[in-house]
Amino acid sequence: MQTSDKIKPIDALAVVCGDLRAAGKSVTLAHGTFDLLHLGHVRHLQEAKGTSDVLVVTLTADRFVNKGPGRPVFTGAQRAEMLAALDFVDYVALNDAPTAEPAVLPPYNCAT
Repeated sequence: MQTSDKIKPIDALAVVCGDLRAAGKSVTLAHGTFDLLHLGHVRHLQEAKGTSDVLVVTLTADRFVNKGPGRPVFTGAQRAEMLAALDFVDYVALNDAPTAEPAVLPPYNCAT
C-alpha cells in the first residue's frame, strides 16, 4: 500500500476499522503528537504492531500540540506522512481533538 493510501480522515478510518474487525482482524490504536519522530516512537509503534493484525496511529492536531514555542515543528500532514511511510504502520488519521478519546469512543471506535 502506498503511503498516501494509508492516510485517512478519521471518519473514513472508523469504517475501515469496523470492516477489519468484522473480518476477524484485531486493531491496535496508538495516539500521540509524534512531532520530531524519534527512536522511542519507532520502538513503541513496533511493539504496538506486534499486539494485533493492524496498527492504526492517530495524531494530535496542530492546534492542540502544547509542547512549547515553535511546536509542532512539523504540520499534522507532514507528521501523518512520516508515520505512514513506516512499513509496520497500517493507517494514520489526524484527530482534531485535544485527546485520543474521540478516536476510541463512538462514533469512531478506531481501536478494538
